[in-house]
Amino acid sequence: MEHEGIKTEYNREYIDNFKYTVAAFANTDGGEIFFGIDNDGSICGIPDIDATMLKITNAVRDSIRPDISLFTKCENIVMENRNVIRLTVFRGTSRPYYISGKGLRPEGVFVRQGASSVPASDTAIRKMIQESSDFVYENERSMNQELSFSYCEGVFSSRSMEFSEAQKRTLGLVSSDGMFTNLALLLSDQCPHIIKIARFSGSTKTTFQNRREFTGSILRQLDEAFAFLDMCNQTASEIRGLERIDMRDYPGDAIRETLINLIVHRDYSVFSPAIISIFDDRLEAVSVGGLVDGVSLDDIMLGVSVARNQKLANLFYRLHLIEAYGTGILKIKESYSEEFAKPNFQVSSNAFKVTLPNANFARRAQTQLPRRQVSYGIPKSGNCQVRDSVLQSLFEQNQFVSRKDIESSLETSQANAVLILRKMLNEGKISKVGSGKNVRYTIRR
Repeated sequence: MEHEGIKTEYNREYIDNFKYTVAAFANTDGGEIFFGIDNDGSICGIPDIDATMLKITNAVRDSIRPDISLFTKCENIVMENRNVIRLTVFRGTSRPYYISGKGLRPEGVFVRQGASSVPASDTAIRKMIQESSDFVYENERSMNQELSFSYCEGVFSSRSMEFSEAQKRTLGLVSSDGMFTNLALLLSDQCPHIIKIARFSGSTKTTFQNRREFTGSILRQLDEAFAFLDMCNQTASEIRGLERIDMRDYPGDAIRETLINLIVHRDYSVFSPAIISIFDDRLEAVSVGGLVDGVSLDDIMLGVSVARNQKLANLFYRLHLIEAYGTGILKIKESYSEEFAKPNFQVSSNAFKVTLPNANFARRAQTQLPRRQVSYGIPKSGNCQVRDSVLQSLFEQNQFVSRKDIESSLETSQANAVLILRKMLNEGKISKVGSGKNVRYTIRR
């Protein structure tokens, strides 16, 4: 084993003061803390792995502010046939990090110097506060400098584009000091971020069918995830006169733009997978990272584009994966222009969610409903399940629903729509927003 250093520290067993090292690594350039390795590098192991890992993760969560949990990874590894715990700490985006209860003072803020964690000076603390506001993940130095680009090189070659050392610098993969950036890490075969896709039977996550995980270069993840989604995108056929019309569950443009947006606008400073869930009636894509500061969801709907990862977006543009900035959401909406079910977009402070309705499912549900015979109690046709499915899709795909939306979706009368809404309100399934002509309804979650 190598000796302890600026990015490595050994502990023979769990000790409470490891939290100072965690804060120091987060405030400096990251590092790794090993439990079960003596100071001289000899492997001694940890007897109770699960209990010790729990103590470590709890201490990280409770002892350091701001919360550094999302920038750490605790795992059990085997070395010389002994169980060892490795806690990886990444450089945080909200520096300075300090020990809870001590505050932003030298006795609470630590940095790494050589093999030691030492209190930061007042000047260093002020500098970290200034620098934290300018943090851009893709521009930071990658903690892994042993990167390969076999898949990325193939993509560039297929488009007759060079991938030379000069080009890497131009694109931002290599910094001015000759080190790989996090943008290079994303494009490399060693990219640690992943996409998870799961298929479910029905409209809930109760019955699981199968799942896939996509790893490696984000360009590889893009290609393989799209191929998998395309395979899941089934085709329904309809005979109109002498012509056979094929209709896919989801418009191809909507799938493509959703996946590209998931990759390009994701917050990679948070180590959490992007997740795509496929149900019978819809597809949901959730990525970590809300909207960029100063931009609202209404702005995005109008085509405003403010890239979180500007260099990554530029690279996708050069590869002709993005045709123009700010058009992704608009293309998704346009692809559903002829459908009665519309895509829905939701944003929180830490995530962005796109919901694509299954057009064939919505079309079947609509055509199975008898005209003017829908009621909220026991429908004359007995299509209660179909009606409820249409209502569920309508409320999940739209933030606000009007009485006229109910009338149109169920092809029912105004009186029936009023009865439906009244019963849903009484059952606590929906809430009323506004009054008079502007009244709208939203699902209660």
